[in-house]
Amino acid sequence: MSKPLTGHPLDLRTWIEDTKKLGELTEVSGAEWDLEIGAISELNVKKDLPNALLFDDIPGYPKGHRVMTCSTSSPARLSSILRLPIETTNAGLTQSLRGKPKQWQGLAADYPPVAVATGPVFENIQEKESVDVLAFPSPLWHEKDGGRYIGTGCMVVTKDLDSDWVNVGTYRVMVHDKNHVGLDMIPGKHGAIQYDKYMKAGKPFPVAIVIGCDPLGYLISGIEVPFGMCEYNYIGAILKQPVSVVHGQLTDLPIPSHAEIVLEGWAYPGDERIEGPFGEFHGYYPGKPATAPVVTVERVYFRNNPIIMGSPPAKPPNDYSYSKAVMRSALLMDSLIAAGVPDVQAVWAHEIGGARMFNVVSIKQRYAGHARQAGHILSQCGVGAYMSRYSVVVDEDIDPSNMQEVMWAVATRSDPEMDIDITRRGMGSKNDPMSIALPYKAPFNSKAIIDACRPFDFINEFPEVAEASKELQDKVRAKWKHIL
Repeated sequence: MSKPLTGHPLDLRTWIEDTKKLGELTEVSGAEWDLEIGAISELNVKKDLPNALLFDDIPGYPKGHRVMTCSTSSPARLSSILRLPIETTNAGLTQSLRGKPKQWQGLAADYPPVAVATGPVFENIQEKESVDVLAFPSPLWHEKDGGRYIGTGCMVVTKDLDSDWVNVGTYRVMVHDKNHVGLDMIPGKHGAIQYDKYMKAGKPFPVAIVIGCDPLGYLISGIEVPFGMCEYNYIGAILKQPVSVVHGQLTDLPIPSHAEIVLEGWAYPGDERIEGPFGEFHGYYPGKPATAPVVTVERVYFRNNPIIMGSPPAKPPNDYSYSKAVMRSALLMDSLIAAGVPDVQAVWAHEIGGARMFNVVSIKQRYAGHARQAGHILSQCGVGAYMSRYSVVVDEDIDPSNMQEVMWAVATRSDPEMDIDITRRGMGSKNDPMSIALPYKAPFNSKAIIDACRPFDFINEFPEVAEASKELQDKVRAKWKHIL
């Protein structure tokens, strides 16, 4: 008889200690919640290898009421979050991820969450008149934001009206006042589908908002998990251990037993308020303030010295753009190989396009038309079609994650007339900042495929590259590392 699996606590504090050991945590004292935390985090992720940031001594709040940002912004940290061997390069991490999402999805049913009687999340409880969401240092992330957002790197736990399906999604959460928050869910997202069912039935919608736990939680809550699958199961498959949960005292919704802060309550039929604006992953405010569901917070659970997990969108690179780039790059590579494209060397979904709008694949050319085949499939495959704008194909000597190398290949190996294909009326989005200028009633956009490979019919005559060989570069770097 097999031994029952014990639950994994999804403890942010354990991950913070592991990040310290990696040498990738910077502790910041005294930054204001009003714009400073957001601006520091925004400038931090523009560095080549940004550390995770842990803010404390926030003016107006008790010492120990902290905010965490930039958790997923390096290969080493993202490796640790995904429980992979520690990788320090984009290529190494993307290769480690090959095939993993499909494997995790296949194992998810074996790892339902495990309920426990209690956990650190219940160390402090606010209820009734004592509920005060403003007791936590929710940042005003950007100057043009519509308010303070406590929920950015969060997990919003909801349940289907007609079944046992529990959904855990990442949706933005704006503070209205001490016991009301705005919940913005894009139509069609799983949480929004569940919400609509309750509203049509005239019933209050139960919600538990997890403001901080192991960053694996919000990382997986923010990706496309199949309809009807619970993200806790998917997380359990990655951990090879079920997630440890407790049940909310009001809604009975499952929440991580070691969560930092949880807001529990109900979205009542007809209760909506103006929410936003807030930035999006591509770096714009695409919409104006609009009505969104309001959650009346009736219970707050939090640990001693609680930590808000922050991950706000902004002009790339932003807090989470690196993790999206890595995850989508691995999925794109798997899709190309599954479609029969041979000799795919690497794929990179660039942060500058929000890991959607500018994607690059490197191949070893094997036959005439190979480059165009790779580019069109990259542009139109299931993972790549949504909001894709530019798909670039380069030779195997080009690192697709290095924009300087990619644009050098575009500038020197392509001819605009011969090597740019354009498809029209492809899959776009109303969230596209260009949608305001496009002549479509539906969310279409055109897509460019740029063949920046050496012309196959002249591949043997094409000029040699004036550069030290990779072997010589490696040898010199090793000998002269104190200079280079």
